[in-house]
Amino acid sequence: MAAVPAVGASVPDVLAELAALDDPKMRAVNERHGDDHGVNLTKLRAVAKTLKTNHDFALELWATDDTAARLVAILISRPKLYSAAELDTMIREARARKVHDWLVNYIVKKGPHADDLRMAWIDDADPVVRSAGWALTAEAVEKGPEVLDLDALLDRIEAEMKDAPEREQWEMNTTLAMIGIHHPALRERALAIGEELEVLKDYPTPPNCTSPFAPSWIAEIVRRGAARG
Repeated sequence: MAAVPAVGASVPDVLAELAALDDPKMRAVNERHGDDHGVNLTKLRAVAKTLKTNHDFALELWATDDTAARLVAILISRPKLYSAAELDTMIREARARKVHDWLVNYIVKKGPHADDLRMAWIDDADPVVRSAGWALTAEAVEKGPEVLDLDALLDRIEAEMKDAPEREQWEMNTTLAMIGIHHPALRERALAIGEELEVLKDYPTPPNCTSPFAPSWIAEIVRRGAARG
């Protein structure tokens, strides 16, 4: 089926196009990773490209609660037009893992409310929302550390990461690695925490890929000379 035409496209048009692109085998794979859709992401991006940036239409697509449609909605949104309250609601509505990740990376990080939401979400009662707060914190460690207390973050990671829920643990571990990579004065402590907690030490990692185990991750990026100091 041809891509949805940009002119005159409606929500039913987009839903029908995405349904036609849904591959049951891909859906089965995605569902094992928390994503209830079977649309190839290259093809999904092509659908979004035909629609072009259209914030009002993005809101309509988001309201369908369809995972593939929400991914398209994120791609055609204007990040700066969302209020902090809207984004807070959306992160709680984002059932699928890919929707959650794209919402954080493509919308929240590019908008004006990232730091306010980081501070609010990192202490939320919901561990999935907290994981979004940690993802924003990992970004700030690299790009805006002046707003952070890095020693306090290491204290919290040391105390909480070992027993944290899986998605929150992943983002805490990313924050630990970013501290070790980008802040040489704290690298020794970051490495020590990673070695002590052993989080993701045995994570299956394909050949030629960097392990998410923080000490290995830190060492590899520093070896490549891609870190500060």
